[in-house]
Amino acid sequence: MITKLTLTVEESVIKKAKVYAKHTGRSLSELIENYLDTLTDEHKDTQEISPRLKKIAGSVKLPHDFDEKAELNAYFENKYL
Repeated sequence: MITKLTLTVEESVIKKAKVYAKHTGRSLSELIENYLDTLTDEHKDTQEISPRLKKIAGSVKLPHDFDEKAELNAYFENKYL
C-alpha cells in the first residue's frame, strides 16, 4: 500500500536531491523509499549486493562471490594512492 509522507527538510538539501534524482533517472520518492528500506532492513545479509549497485550494474552478471566492499576499497586505493 502506498502512503503519503510529509517531511521537513532543508530547502538546499531538497534542491540537491531533486537534481540527483533527475540525473539518475529516479524519483525523489524512490530515492527516499530505497534509503529508508535499506536503513531499516534488519535481516539483510552482509554479503548481499546493494540495490544501488544492482541498479547501476544493469544486465551485467556478477560472480556469486563478488565482494562490493573489497572492490570499492581497491578502486579508491588505486585512485588516491
